[in-house]
Amino acid sequence: MSFDANAYRQASLEGWEEAAAGWRRREQLMRRFGAPVSQWLIEAISPQPGQRVLELAAGLGETGMLAAELVAPLGGVIVSDQAEAMLAGARARAEELRLSNVEFQVLNAEWIDLPLASVDAVVCRWGYMLMADPAAALAETRRVLRPSGTVALAVWDALAHNPWASEPARELRARGIAGRDGIASAASEDPAPGPFALGDAERVRELLQQAGFVDVRVDALDLVRREPSFAEFWETTLDVSRGFHDAVLERPAREIAQIEASLAERLQPYTAADGTLEIPARTLVAAASA
Repeated sequence: MSFDANAYRQASLEGWEEAAAGWRRREQLMRRFGAPVSQWLIEAISPQPGQRVLELAAGLGETGMLAAELVAPLGGVIVSDQAEAMLAGARARAEELRLSNVEFQVLNAEWIDLPLASVDAVVCRWGYMLMADPAAALAETRRVLRPSGTVALAVWDALAHNPWASEPARELRARGIAGRDGIASAASEDPAPGPFALGDAERVRELLQQAGFVDVRVDALDLVRREPSFAEFWETTLDVSRGFHDAVLERPAREIAQIEASLAERLQPYTAADGTLEIPARTLVAAASA
């Protein structure tokens, strides 16, 4: 069956608008989880005072706001996302941090509504793999970068390196349940967009080079997903994965309880005696020059 890019884009937009409330509820946990990635991206672009930085697929804007502090007082950051509900959360976070040099724009990264060569750096944490056409998005990224500007990005490594996602996926797959995102479907070999669609370092390198970037480097970064209990992991996964949420909660209550219990058993290797969880994760990070 052929991939309908426009239908995917519309479903993705609707899904992220719906998921924004859950991401805001889990904001602190997800910020801690992603902090090493954001730090790598910021170090890769090395923001300087006076520069202009664009964050694509920003969600709640954690990475862009780190850059905002470094380019102040004369520089600024554009925090962008396709979902207005996500940007509402980012605005609230910027107000908490009292950042005055951040602007917010609803943008689709496949056609960035900014002039040619208008920003010094672009960051995108866990966004390009979710786009219908990541090659087009990277070409647009290069278009808006000034000469010698830098892009830094993160995409999830292969599903096998991410049991926080693969175990929920295996549980659903064992029950014949499919979902509309990578956690629910576990389609690691599926070319369609999803959390693990770009989980190959050479593919990432190739896409950057095809977009015209030079000095490409791609690394792997190991993370740990920490949760105080399985119950918290369960609720967090329902909150931040819309596909898992919909696939599970449409089942009868008795089956939902069975899925929850079975998933807890699958995650026992990562569960300490006191019930806390430490689940390995791995992301690919890359940087390149325009």
